[in-house]
Amino acid sequence: MEIHKQIKQERTLVLVKPDGVKRGLIGEVVQRIERRGLKVVALKMVQVGREHLENHFPKSEEWVERLGSKTLKTFNEYQIDPVAAQGTADPKELGKMVKESLFQYLQSGPVVAMVIEGIHAIDMVRKLAGNTLPVFAEMGTIRGDYSVDSPSVANIERRAIHNIMHASETKEEAANEINLWFKKDEIHDYKRAEEDIMF
Repeated sequence: MEIHKQIKQERTLVLVKPDGVKRGLIGEVVQRIERRGLKVVALKMVQVGREHLENHFPKSEEWVERLGSKTLKTFNEYQIDPVAAQGTADPKELGKMVKESLFQYLQSGPVVAMVIEGIHAIDMVRKLAGNTLPVFAEMGTIRGDYSVDSPSVANIERRAIHNIMHASETKEEAANEINLWFKKDEIHDYKRAEEDIMF
């Protein structure tokens, strides 16, 4: 019975990023999540500080280098010279630049943070969000319907990709992020009216 409860009450963190907030897409994100049968159990708007972001993102050198390697891959795919565009082809240096651009992006305006609960909430929200690279997101997903941003353009402009929202990728990531963004007394327990009918 405990496993059954865990599946039905899985939780994930969702952030509507500054571009989503500034474009008035908070309601759209919430509506799509709720229409799916998932429920919002915590919600707040915050201006994020640097220290908070340092705790949100992985701290490892490997993660930073992976960011840089992804950037190099994008440059290669679109035949862009990384040295001409960014001043370096070193994955670690590029990764540091990408990390800094992510921090600037997430501090450029308020962020709406929420905890979402429901059956397979992590996978369901990521499906609703679409590919993290909006240019490759399917129509019908949030990113596919509301963004066309591309890594090649973002890299040339030395900024983060504007992709509207963040959604936790794994159970471990969701648990860590929820604990970082919310106190226990900010997360609520309630039953949606249609829960017994839907599942």
